[in-house]
Amino acid sequence: MPIVTTTDGVDTFFKDWGPKDAQPIMFHHGWPLSSDDWDGQMLFFLAQGYRVVAHDRRGHGRSAQVDFGHDMDHYAADAAAVAEHLDLRSAVHIGHSTGGGEVARYVAQHGIPQGRVAKAVLVSAVPPIMLKTERYPGGLEIEVFDGFRKALAGNRAEFFRAVASGPFYGFNRDGAEVKQAVIDNWWRQGMMGSAQAHYDGIKAFSETDQTEDLKAITVPTLVLHGDDDQVVPYQNAGVLSADILPDATLKLYQGFSHGMLTVNADILNADLLAFVRG
Repeated sequence: MPIVTTTDGVDTFFKDWGPKDAQPIMFHHGWPLSSDDWDGQMLFFLAQGYRVVAHDRRGHGRSAQVDFGHDMDHYAADAAAVAEHLDLRSAVHIGHSTGGGEVARYVAQHGIPQGRVAKAVLVSAVPPIMLKTERYPGGLEIEVFDGFRKALAGNRAEFFRAVASGPFYGFNRDGAEVKQAVIDNWWRQGMMGSAQAHYDGIKAFSETDQTEDLKAITVPTLVLHGDDDQVVPYQNAGVLSADILPDATLKLYQGFSHGMLTVNADILNADLLAFVRG
């Protein structure tokens, strides 16, 4: 398997498809998934002539199930290890959910300082912070995330099934077209990873204040969010991120869920391509 070993000894799995002299697009997956969640986008952009790259975050997918480093700093450093190993230049970094937080920290602290990034995209992303704080009083109460931890520790398989079949894709909405294969694939990806990485990752995606990361992202950034996102409410995420980013374009999708990249891929892929080409 293609593996890069980070400076702290973590074997990180990655995919690298397409012409090596083409502009690279690097995809960053959400919690608790893997690079497989980007299959639709990777195939789409590969057909458009781009080099497409995605990795499994530490503790997720096929990467090492280590018991340390499950925080946004290490997530970003791991992404940097992949980008440096492949020597990605003028790259577009696209992150979904927790992967959007990873993109924000990577671009701000690694990608821009190293001159590797052309553009960024935050999709249904967690920045600036999900938790209710004095700075962001519209955030979610800590009890919400404590509930996630309790459910995961109690029965991870059952919890993951409930997330995928309910709020993640909006399958709990009246009249929703429930796609069992999508639910099964979400569950498969989640159960490939480490329970500890997923448990610790809840703190990473909910309590990391990324205001300063957003301020430091000077490259053009596209912010995409569904207005029926039941996992990361758009009012406290996409809208606020677009306000903080120096060069942002915000697009809200009426009625779209947190998992819109999968269930509305035709629309999202076209918009991503227009931004990448623009």
